[in-house]
Amino acid sequence: MGVLLAATLPFGALAAGQIQQISIQGNQRIEPETIRSYLSVAEGDPFDENKIDKTLKSLYATGLFADVSIRREGDSLVVKVVENPIINRIAFEGNKRVKSDQLQTEVQLKPRTVYTRTKVQGDVKRILDIYRRNGRFAASVDPKIIELPQNRIDLVFEINEGPSTNVTRIDFVGNREYSDSALREILQTKEERWYRFLSSDDTYDPDKVNYDRELLRRFYLKNGYADFRVISSVAELSPDRERFFITFGLEEGERYHLGKLDVKSAIRELKAEDLQASITKIESGDWYNADLVESTIQTLTDEAGNKGYAFIDIKPVFVRHRQEHIVDITFDVHEGPRVFVERIDIQGNVRTLDKVIRREFRLVEGDAFNSAKLRRSRERLKDLNFFEKAEVNAQPSETSPDRTVIKVDVTEKSTGELSFGIGWSSAVGALLDIGARERNLLGRGQDLNVNASLAIKRTQLSLGFTEPYFLDRRVAAGFDLFATRTSPQQSLVYSASTAGGDLRAGYYYNEYLSHSFKYTLSVTNVSNIDPTASIYILDQKGITTMSSLGHSVLYDRRDSKVDPTSGYYLRFGNEVAGLGGSEHFLRNSAGAGEYIKLGENTVMLLATSGGYMTALNNSPIRINQRFYLGGDSFRGFREAGVSPRDPTTRDALGGLWQATATAEVKFPLGLPKELGVQGKVFSDAGSIGSTDSSVPKNSVLQSSSPRLTVGSGIVWKSPMGPINIDLGMPLIKQQGDQSQIFRLNFGTRF
Repeated sequence: MGVLLAATLPFGALAAGQIQQISIQGNQRIEPETIRSYLSVAEGDPFDENKIDKTLKSLYATGLFADVSIRREGDSLVVKVVENPIINRIAFEGNKRVKSDQLQTEVQLKPRTVYTRTKVQGDVKRILDIYRRNGRFAASVDPKIIELPQNRIDLVFEINEGPSTNVTRIDFVGNREYSDSALREILQTKEERWYRFLSSDDTYDPDKVNYDRELLRRFYLKNGYADFRVISSVAELSPDRERFFITFGLEEGERYHLGKLDVKSAIRELKAEDLQASITKIESGDWYNADLVESTIQTLTDEAGNKGYAFIDIKPVFVRHRQEHIVDITFDVHEGPRVFVERIDIQGNVRTLDKVIRREFRLVEGDAFNSAKLRRSRERLKDLNFFEKAEVNAQPSETSPDRTVIKVDVTEKSTGELSFGIGWSSAVGALLDIGARERNLLGRGQDLNVNASLAIKRTQLSLGFTEPYFLDRRVAAGFDLFATRTSPQQSLVYSASTAGGDLRAGYYYNEYLSHSFKYTLSVTNVSNIDPTASIYILDQKGITTMSSLGHSVLYDRRDSKVDPTSGYYLRFGNEVAGLGGSEHFLRNSAGAGEYIKLGENTVMLLATSGGYMTALNNSPIRINQRFYLGGDSFRGFREAGVSPRDPTTRDALGGLWQATATAEVKFPLGLPKELGVQGKVFSDAGSIGSTDSSVPKNSVLQSSSPRLTVGSGIVWKSPMGPINIDLGMPLIKQQGDQSQIFRLNFGTRF
């Protein structure tokens, strides 16, 4: 429906006479008085050409009319209108890649609003923008209307999504130190390849290209190129609108070493020499690294905060010596404005309660503002993994210059998980895994999970619940119910079924130190023992009850709990059984590990662990409670491959102490990063102690001498789930040990 600007006016006659009557014609829904309110003339006014022209424009500007005409009939002014129709329904046809709900939220026209051609054209552009952000530049949108009675219409957007517009090639101009292939690995945008069928990184997105510019800048600044610039980024669309060619223009500049590093303080009580010792992450002579400079600023800010100076401003002052390619840095410390937190505003949380978000903040209303605490609060909020987006920013208060308002804007995501898994493990054979989990139960941040794992050699059922802030305190409390049955296999000649539950509670002393306690009650039945098994295993047949109380202390400074690349952890714990039940023992355990970043994607792990148990009340320690090494705990040996053994049957009897040490390096294999394939080399060392005193020592094959293995492997985060392949070769082993050179584990959850 078009808009026709027309006014039939006997303009020559306008100079004389007055308007005796204004007649409104053609209106159906709109009241005449509403139309009169938009007129610039009234009855009794002279016929004025300028005012009537202004009236015409005013009526069109309302967007209510498709056509307006004004004419003079004697002493009357006739205003005739054709109303724009009302939209009854908006529909989308042909859209498969983008859901109708998403398109509905983007378009401006809504049902029961007035239809205008201008708004439709605007909505067509918005829909095309959505498809272009999804990499479909060949998409087209054709709006159609279906006329209905009473001047109503249905508006239908017919969409032809077209093929995906992929990035065929990415080139760089001006790069001398790094090859095109090396720089392509840095970008989020990738070139089209067959193995990227599960990824959208090879589809063109202008926002993604802008982010790639920032990634290039960070990369060069991190590697010493302090003068680096991205001059241009040009995306060319092929004539068939199906392919993009992207070219980045770079200016690398020279690479700089760090020269003199100094701290200058303008705060009298805060001595520069007291802060100088905090500069530990960068040293003179190192390559300039913008990330480490920013990290040093945060360290200095935290150190000043620990000394009671919450309001400081630290700015790095750079002095470049271009001839020597050296940059001096002075960290200039000034007293910043005294700012306090006025309030914390939270928006976007539909299901998650406000208190679940607030309790992750290291700042509360009335606190002195601290950027380090704000940054840590943002990290804690993201670690909840409840939100697609979690933005935390400080904005000046509108009421006072010494107040700030912390704005929290979140977008929730699904926290419920229904999983189904299949796989195979060297330890338990083929497996089927079914589970359900809700990580944010009723929006309260509680965790509830149910899991069943069915394998050829092991069956497990479990139910767990965790309240992370029990009684609104930083105490994580919960319970577990479990049932496990292990069938006879190569390493075991008996069946063991266990059922029970536990109560647990954990407390964080600070951000890194936690302490947890657990009470466990379980019943174990050892049965189906092979008649040819060792007499020391035949003696274990029967039902036992264990009632134990344990605790564990963990100090964790790793940069990530999921995929750490730096940092370390320390842990130790004790468990005592004998608070009722038939089993009586004390079990002690300890462990430590450090992750060292050797390169951009190369990480070394150095770890050690050990355990020791002793019997209480002269009660023998059951075979299912003893220590065994092998499999995942000692690569190069099969499950329970390192253990005291019956010399006749070669059955594993288990030891009362164990100690292991691991050195492992994971490194890239030169394949595209998004494939998720890494190589690794490792060396495991360990030893195991003698078995329970109820077994005569001279009738057991046992040795506490060290064992040593070396090996290599591949880790693949495949679409089917993680796959681990290990090849371990024992260099030192003792009599009776059972080796396993090849080990494979894979599985998936979806």
